[in-house]
Amino acid sequence: MANRKLGRTTDIRMSMLKTLTTDLIMYGQIKTTEARAKEVKKIADSIIALAVKEKDNFEMVDVKVVKAKLDSKGNKMTELVKSKNGKEYLRVVKEETTESRQKDMPSRLNARRIIMNKINKVKDENGKNIDLPSKLFNEIAPKYVDVKGGYTRIVKMEPRRGDNSPMAVLKLV
Repeated sequence: MANRKLGRTTDIRMSMLKTLTTDLIMYGQIKTTEARAKEVKKIADSIIALAVKEKDNFEMVDVKVVKAKLDSKGNKMTELVKSKNGKEYLRVVKEETTESRQKDMPSRLNARRIIMNKINKVKDENGKNIDLPSKLFNEIAPKYVDVKGGYTRIVKMEPRRGDNSPMAVLKLV
């Protein structure tokens, strides 16, 4: 079965589907035309299936982390140091700790890269990056452990005013 062209050139169509897929994963549902919903459903189902398959494929590793030492107000602590040529300057005091972090196994890392190719990078309102692949692995995938496919549902709506285009809501089940 051939993919729908959706009246767009390839690069614009791929970008549009990527954005719709990103919004679906981020918000849980999107309102769009039926044809677009059917195309996004294919992409979303495939990456959710991948996330379900790889959700527990990681190991915990202790990592050595060097951070700036903070004072009671949350500011970096500095110390006065003399350089080789006799000049004095302030240097940030560092402290070394170990943290336990998740390390993806090779197949999960590959799955993460595939997912990142099919969705956009997203920032929250404060400008910080939102890690959608982690959201897929840690929040969405555990819901669908016992489900074999059909992770999304298309609900038809009344046609759009103006061009009478058939509309639908695509949501995570």
